[in-house]
Amino acid sequence: MERLPGQPVGPPLQRCGASFGAVVMGDQVSPKKRSAPGADPAPPCTLVIFGAGGDLTKRLLMPALYNLSGGGLLSNDLKIIGVDHNEKTDDGWRKELTDTMESFAKDKSGEFHTDHIDEAQWSFIRDRLHFVQGDFEKEETYKALGEHLRGNAVFYLAVAARFFGSIVDGLGKAGLLKQGDDSFRRVVIEKPFGHDLASAQALNARILKQADESQFYRIDHFLGKETVQSMMAIRFANGIFEPLWRREYVDHVQITAAETVGVEQRGSFYEPTGALRDMVPNHMFQLLCMVAMEPPNSFDAEAVRTEKAKLAEAVKPIQPDHAVRGQYTAGVEFGKDVPAYRNEPNVDPNSNTETYTALKLEIENWRWAGVPFYVRTGKRLTGRLTEIAIHFKPAPYRLFRGTPVEDVAQNVMRIRIAPEPGETTEINVKAPGPQMRLGRVENAFQYKDFFDETPNVGYETLLYDCMIGDATLFQRADNIEAGWAAVDPLLKAWKDAPVEFYPAGSDGPKGADELLARDRRAWLPLPGDSRGKSGG
Repeated sequence: MERLPGQPVGPPLQRCGASFGAVVMGDQVSPKKRSAPGADPAPPCTLVIFGAGGDLTKRLLMPALYNLSGGGLLSNDLKIIGVDHNEKTDDGWRKELTDTMESFAKDKSGEFHTDHIDEAQWSFIRDRLHFVQGDFEKEETYKALGEHLRGNAVFYLAVAARFFGSIVDGLGKAGLLKQGDDSFRRVVIEKPFGHDLASAQALNARILKQADESQFYRIDHFLGKETVQSMMAIRFANGIFEPLWRREYVDHVQITAAETVGVEQRGSFYEPTGALRDMVPNHMFQLLCMVAMEPPNSFDAEAVRTEKAKLAEAVKPIQPDHAVRGQYTAGVEFGKDVPAYRNEPNVDPNSNTETYTALKLEIENWRWAGVPFYVRTGKRLTGRLTEIAIHFKPAPYRLFRGTPVEDVAQNVMRIRIAPEPGETTEINVKAPGPQMRLGRVENAFQYKDFFDETPNVGYETLLYDCMIGDATLFQRADNIEAGWAAVDPLLKAWKDAPVEFYPAGSDGPKGADELLARDRRAWLPLPGDSRGKSGG
């Protein structure tokens, strides 16, 4: 029977105990855990959080600041100002956030993991919290805010996207974005940055009337994950990988971001957004850029961001025949019945919003011409997994003719970002016995086996980098617009297109399998996928 590339060959995959030595900043260490090297504290500044009462502030920003406090990476002169329309006092906001932080310590399933809240570590943050009540669209809010600001300031827009332009306008007109020779003013903007190419271009044009491009930090929390940042080290610091990272040796690449959760209480946001807008031009394209961009000539922020923008601009606009959109129906997740997307709160019962998308991307440049990049992301799938899998071209098999070996399996390098950060590489070896018979084995490591795990919700590095002025992990205007340009034809084509249904707890719609099958390839299985379409 003919095998699709990526499907297993011979006996089941065997896991071998790989022995690795870890190298940190040029210092050889044994394969034992070692803490990350320290860094200097960020300079003094005022962190202004618009949307102080929102979920992002409570669930991610405060835990990230708490972790930075524990790492000694914040200035003693840090000041934190929350801005929101709700009526609160400094003490009221402090108590609300303290209660929230303590509740996290009791929830072992949340993004913020800790056995208890360290009083000294949290009090460092709590005692620096101040609250300013105000309407984001009223001039007096910015006048009141200005009375609290001296020197350096970072403005974090943890608000709905419809307020991005208004807040930047308010800050600019009040003179709060003017920088001095010895002080900075920076703005962090969350996603979604626009909802299509035209709106992204319009928002970029609007904010750049108020401040310079260098002052805007368009954030994508995927880039705060250690494994994503490690992509450049894996690619460019290892002579055994870098020469093979090109069309002559790579058959295809699979990028996966699979979730087991549904839309939960975010139906009102998700309905007009969908999986394509929510994940692809930002998260998935950032993973694509990290794995496929050309080597920058240095780690200078602009050198890295230029290469990422060039890669995004080389992605051919996606057409409907290279895309699949799905929506989950009722099913079973971890032994429990879960509702269909159309039955979730604040969702249209006749909704055609996609909760899953699979794409075939083509990159029109010298390194990757002819190499397909398959991207999939979805909710209510059989297992949680975020990874990049590089499928190398198989070795010539003429040597093995006349033996029991029918074919030579591809080598696959899987860089796992979540839930267990690490890397595996599958190779072919001779299985024991008198005949030449191949078996596949796996060299593998997990980051936690070699390095001390530090508390991280994905925002620590990003907040710290913004405070010290390192924009490497933030998106530039041209990168944002290039991502939207690639998906814009698909957004237009999908405006009234139907969705393909898939049951919750499955690995997605059948159309996603067919997308790869047309190219005689197959997806790697998700965790919990019993069909075993391919190795891993």
